[in-house]
Amino acid sequence: MVSVSMETAEETETRLRRVIAAAEFVVHDGLWCFEESPAGSPPALTADTLAVVRDDESWSALVPFARDHGDVERFGVFSFHFPAGLDNSGFVGWLATRLKVRLGTGVFVVCGSNRAGGGIYDYWGCPADLADDAVAVVRELRADGPDAPGGPPPV
Repeated sequence: MVSVSMETAEETETRLRRVIAAAEFVVHDGLWCFEESPAGSPPALTADTLAVVRDDESWSALVPFARDHGDVERFGVFSFHFPAGLDNSGFVGWLATRLKVRLGTGVFVVCGSNRAGGGIYDYWGCPADLADDAVAVVRELRADGPDAPGGPPPV
């Protein structure tokens, strides 16, 4: 369920710091890439395929990078699974902005839903050479949540 929150910027900051601290956070090993195929030929799904999306011209599958992928952009990937009933509205923009400000990089985010597992989940990708730095920012935000000793750092 998508939540609608009417709150001040400070209330949003506090809520989203609770969200990042409460979410299940996983760093996915290795390098990842997008494997493309024509719109008329959906990709074969494997146990390693994290996400598949399409537009009018092609399918794009997020898969582990292999040498036969050639010269494609490589990404580090991490994910969040949010607990049921947690208002995570605004999370993508909030975290993406922090990563852009801190690291200078944009990210991609693919969202899905698993009602049996709590609800919404996000896969986040960033350039492979910045993946460790992005994970460090996330870990810092999770440690500096509103329930951490001393509360959140200033905005």
